[in-house]
Amino acid sequence: MAHRILVADDTEASREGLKTLLEGWGYEVETAADGHAALEAASGFRPAVLITDLVMPGLDGLGLLKALRDELPHVVVILLTGHGTVESAVAAMKEGAYDYLTKPVDAARLRILIEKALEQADALREVVLLRRRVKNVWGYGQLVGNGAAIQEVFRLIELAAPTTAPVLITGESGTGKELVARTLHDRSPRRRFPFVPVNCAAIPETLLESEIFGHEKGAFTGALERRTGCFELANGGTLFLDEIAEMSSATQAKFLRILQDGVVRRLGGQVEIKVDVRIVAATNKEPTKAIKDGALREDLYYRLNVFSLALPPLRGRREDIPLLIESFIEEFNTKHGRRVKSVDEAGLRALLEHPWPGNVRELRNTLERAVIVCDADLVETRHLPLAAAGVTRGDDAAGITLPLGIKLEEAEHNIILKTLASVNNNKTRAAALLGISPKTLHNKLRRYGV
Repeated sequence: MAHRILVADDTEASREGLKTLLEGWGYEVETAADGHAALEAASGFRPAVLITDLVMPGLDGLGLLKALRDELPHVVVILLTGHGTVESAVAAMKEGAYDYLTKPVDAARLRILIEKALEQADALREVVLLRRRVKNVWGYGQLVGNGAAIQEVFRLIELAAPTTAPVLITGESGTGKELVARTLHDRSPRRRFPFVPVNCAAIPETLLESEIFGHEKGAFTGALERRTGCFELANGGTLFLDEIAEMSSATQAKFLRILQDGVVRRLGGQVEIKVDVRIVAATNKEPTKAIKDGALREDLYYRLNVFSLALPPLRGRREDIPLLIESFIEEFNTKHGRRVKSVDEAGLRALLEHPWPGNVRELRNTLERAVIVCDADLVETRHLPLAAAGVTRGDDAAGITLPLGIKLEEAEHNIILKTLASVNNNKTRAAALLGISPKTLHNKLRRYGV
């Protein structure tokens, strides 16, 4: 079927001449004498490309462009302009026009431009379809994916959510453990009660017990007033403990007693408070290794591991990356008032080939920055951070060389600092690359005096 092109021009000779030329190239063409007529025709004709004069009475080319952007976002717009209005055409491109031609039209350039515009129109149509599928088929709460690995996670969430059983979520940093925990809560009978997240790796050990259990006034130096702990705050709902293996063994033992007895006592308090809380815990460590290393109590692990969810790393579900990209672009367009349509072919290839050590969180941050800096309809490789655009699988250029005989502590020091430098001092990503928790990285940097 021939591609459809709509021509809008208030000069009859110009629009009829374009119609004859385009039909000779095999396109199906309709014409309109002004912007209002073009808008009405577009709703029924559904063109892939609109060629419009910039200056028309009533609704001009720029007004038509803005109206179509809301009603038919996949239509690619090419502007025709006189030499005196080129600046206006450039301004219109910032509003989403694909390109412009000055009159009289160069037929050879127009033909090339239309061919490229049709390629973009086809890509944008796929984007619209993809986003519809993300919303209607491949989404589960705020989670997105159609690959077998993530679909299995969706199935397990569906089974676990209605129950009161504790859930242990495992997976690398950035795989979406808190998002899964929120989805479990939102799909459970407890959704009308609080969801309280606690990142055990981000809270100093001296304050963690107070954060979780609460304290009475005067329980310790600096306890100037009573503090309600997270167990009480989450009563009736869900308490999510992220990076639970970062708790000390003593704190884990107290936590285990609350799980067994269903009562909590504030630090410095004498009263036992009955609580009804569902526990969802998470760790980026492999549980059996964490137990062997003494980071996770074995008895606590078995208490939590009634229902386990293992989240796949992003490099293990690359088929979901296009869906995630479109979901994030739509989110950040709304958040930042942008109108980015998608990612071009080279940019998509770079994103698909990147190893994503920071997983979905890294992809999300990459897309947010790209949407903010993008000055075109499509995100290109130049809009992507260097780490995403240039470092792909098999790229071993950024190595670290250490001399023989170097002390182990000094070698660790060098590796950590060079890893930080390679990711622009992003500590979360550096920790993921090094295979340690952010809390452990912070502790090491503090020991180095960094």
